[in-house]
Amino acid sequence: MELTVLGAGPAYTNRPGATGAAYLIRSGATAILLDLGQGSFPRLMAAVEPSDLAAVFVSHLHPDHFIDLVPLRHYLHFEFDPGRRVRVFGPSGLDDRLDCLHGQRGFSAEALDVTALAVGSVSIDGLEVEVRLVTHTKESYGFRVAQGAGARGLVYSGDCGMADDLAPLIQPGDVLLSEVSFGPGPVPQGALHLNSAAVGELASSTGVGRVLLTHLQMGNDERATIEAVRARFEGPVDLVEPGTRLEI
Repeated sequence: MELTVLGAGPAYTNRPGATGAAYLIRSGATAILLDLGQGSFPRLMAAVEPSDLAAVFVSHLHPDHFIDLVPLRHYLHFEFDPGRRVRVFGPSGLDDRLDCLHGQRGFSAEALDVTALAVGSVSIDGLEVEVRLVTHTKESYGFRVAQGAGARGLVYSGDCGMADDLAPLIQPGDVLLSEVSFGPGPVPQGALHLNSAAVGELASSTGVGRVLLTHLQMGNDERATIEAVRARFEGPVDLVEPGTRLEI
C-alpha cells in the first residue's frame, strides 16, 4: 500500500505551492483518495487517471477538504463520452453543498455517486476503510485504511480537535497522518485542531510506528513543530508536502 501526498495545506497559507488536503492511497490496481481540497486536482491528474479512482473519502465539509470535487466532477462529465463516474463517501449533505455552490440541483449527481458516511467499515476493492467520528465540525471523520485484518494501516485524522478521538482507530505499528495545525504553540481557545504536544502524546500512547504531520498553519515553525512531537514520541516524525511518497 502506497501513500502519495497531493496536497497538505490548511485553508490558507503563504507557502508557495501549498494546496488543500489530498492523500492518494494505492494498493495494486486500486486507488482511493482521502479528501480533495483546493488546488489539488492537477496533482491528482498527474498521479493517476481520476476516472479510475475506486472512491474518494471526504473527512468533513470545509472547502479545503472537498472543493476540488468540482473540477473532478467537470472532468468526469465533460472529458468523456459517455461521461464517467466516481464514488464519493462524505458527511451528510455533501452533494447538497456542491449543488448549492452551482445553483443547480443534481449538479454533483451527474458524475459523482455520493454516499453518506457512517461509523463502521467500508470495503473498497481489497482495501478496508474504518470510519470514526472526530471532534471538529458537526460531522467530521477520521479514517484508517489497510489491506485487511492484521495489516499495518494508515490512520488519517482529517481535522480533529481531540487527539483521543483517533486512538480507537490506531493499531500498534500503524502510520499516523495527523493534522498539526498549531505547531508547537498552544491551540487558541475554541479552535478545534491539534498541536505537536497532542499528536506526540497520542503517538506515544498508541504505539504507532511513524508520524506524518500535515495541515500546518502559516506562521508556525516547521522544525520546532517536528521537534515538539519528537519530544514525546521516539519514532520517526516527518512533515509531509506535495510529492511525499512512501510505502505503508
